[in-house]
Amino acid sequence: MTFSEAKALFETQQLPLCETHYRQFQIYLETLVETNRYMNLTAITDPAEVWAKHFLDSAMLLRQISVPLGGSVLDVGTGAGFPGMVIAILRPDLRVTLLDSLQKRVTFLEETAAALGVSQQVTCIHSRAEDAAKLPRYREQFDLVTARAVAELPVLTEYCLPFAAVGGVFAAMKGPSEHAGQAEAAAEILGGDQPEEISYCLDAVGERRIIRIQKRAATPEKYPRRSDKIKKNPLQ
Repeated sequence: MTFSEAKALFETQQLPLCETHYRQFQIYLETLVETNRYMNLTAITDPAEVWAKHFLDSAMLLRQISVPLGGSVLDVGTGAGFPGMVIAILRPDLRVTLLDSLQKRVTFLEETAAALGVSQQVTCIHSRAEDAAKLPRYREQFDLVTARAVAELPVLTEYCLPFAAVGGVFAAMKGPSEHAGQAEAAAEILGGDQPEEISYCLDAVGERRIIRIQKRAATPEKYPRRSDKIKKNPLQ
C-alpha cells in the first residue's frame, strides 16, 4: 500500500497519517508477515487487510478515547501488538506497556519495537494478567487499559480494570455481539463507573464497539481472582 492509499484509508475515519508513521507501519507489516511464516501471530497477512483490519481498527481507539499527554497505556493480551503497538507509533508521547502470556510473542514485540525505533517508549511484559495485576508496579498504574477481543466482557473486565488508575479508563475493543450491559456487574464490583458503549463502522470489518469503563474507586484486593475462578464464575 502506498503512502497516498494509506493516508486516504485513515482519512475515511478522520484520522491523520504522516509519512514517518507510514514508514513505521510498513516496517511493522513486513516484520509481522515474515514472522508469521513460522509463528502464529495473525490470520490476516494480506497488506491491504492488515492496514484496514489491524492498523486502522487499532488506531480508532485514539479517536474514541482521550489519553492525556505523556500518559500511560497498558494493552492486555496484546498478541501481535494490537492495539498497543499502533498506539505507540501514533502517540510517541505515551508510555505503552504490552502484556502477553506467551514468551515468543513478547520476544517478537521487543524485536519489533526495536525495529520501529520505539523501544524507549514501549515495555513488553511476559505474564498472565491475573498475576501482573497483583504486583504494585502494575496495579492501578495506567491512564488507559485496553484489550482487543481476548475474552468475553465480564471476564475481560476482571482481568483489566485492576490495572487502571483511579480516574483512568478501561476500554475493551469488541465486535457487535457484545454490549456494555454485560460488564455492569463486574464494573460495579471492581470500582468502575457504569460502562459506556461507543459504536463505529469500518468498511473492512463492519460494526465495531468500544466498551468504556471509567475507574472511580480502588479495586478490592481480592481481584482479580485466579483464571479458573474468573472463567468458571464471571462477575455478572
